[in-house]
Amino acid sequence: QEDIDLFAEKIAIGRSAALTDDFMIIGRIESLILGVGMEDALARAHAYVAAGANGIMIHSRRSTPDEIFEFCDTFRATDPNTTIVVVPTQYSIVRESELIAHGVNIVIYANHLLRASFPAMRAAGESILRNGRAMEADEICLPVDQLLSMIPNTVS
Repeated sequence: QEDIDLFAEKIAIGRSAALTDDFMIIGRIESLILGVGMEDALARAHAYVAAGANGIMIHSRRSTPDEIFEFCDTFRATDPNTTIVVVPTQYSIVRESELIAHGVNIVIYANHLLRASFPAMRAAGESILRNGRAMEADEICLPVDQLLSMIPNTVS
């Protein structure tokens, strides 16, 4: 995690380079993961917003959302508008409705689909190796015609 002032300067430079208001800068904060505390996380959030960040991404490695809720509630007490982004990989027990109630605007499920794909790929690969062919793996695979139907037809 970079020095607060240096990162805020980078945000300001990025903001000044934006050609439209549609361009968003989200300041990522790792303070809670690094164990440097809530005060550091909040100081960074306010500094990044002051520098021009449109949003704050706050991370936690705890298995419960308590410190995320604390961050959001404290931040929202002074900033009701800045976008808050969370990635609940570790605290996956939390529901989106709970996050929204604490002022979260965007929830990113960063790696769940990728992580889910590996057991399926392993099972298909093991079946092919075990049977010396792919037929037995077909039952756990999406049929090719369904896969192809998901690709937009760009040929007229």
